[in-house]
Amino acid sequence: MNKLHLLLLLLLCFFMQAFSLSAQQITRFAVVDLGRVYSTFSDVSKSAKDFNDASAKVQDEINKRQTEIQNLRTQKADADQRGDTAAALKLDKEIADKSNSLKLYFQTETKKLEDQQKKLTSTGSSVFLEQLNNEIRYVAESEGYSMVFSKTETKGMLWYSQSVDITDKLINSLRAKQKK
Repeated sequence: MNKLHLLLLLLLCFFMQAFSLSAQQITRFAVVDLGRVYSTFSDVSKSAKDFNDASAKVQDEINKRQTEIQNLRTQKADADQRGDTAAALKLDKEIADKSNSLKLYFQTETKKLEDQQKKLTSTGSSVFLEQLNNEIRYVAESEGYSMVFSKTETKGMLWYSQSVDITDKLINSLRAKQKK
């Protein structure tokens, strides 16, 4: 009987250890409304907001063009399946043209954004951006979050609870540091 108790105790300890390890591996996410942060600190963040808006606009256009290309590929596959080689060839050319156009757009807009980012980092806004990034890191780590998403960049985010929105904490933390 004593061995049975010892075995049960060891099994209990094993399961508690396993549960503890799995609990430590839980990834917590947070969201931040950068638009609200930028508007709160508009005096120092206008160029940062402009850059963020331009980046979002470029990403939206890229997504739109990628969707168009994917739709054309679907149409081409349908034409191939029907045996309509003329339509398939026409669609293949259209896919190639749109893919080349997307590549050129991506290169051009990336260059513009890089130039805008260089200007941004050479101005006083870079100090604010650095402070913003540090505060996001500080608030997230102090609250136990592993990853922080921008609330305005919701492409992959289908839902989130308001309890993971750390925007107010971030704004309050930034205000407190600016007063020092």
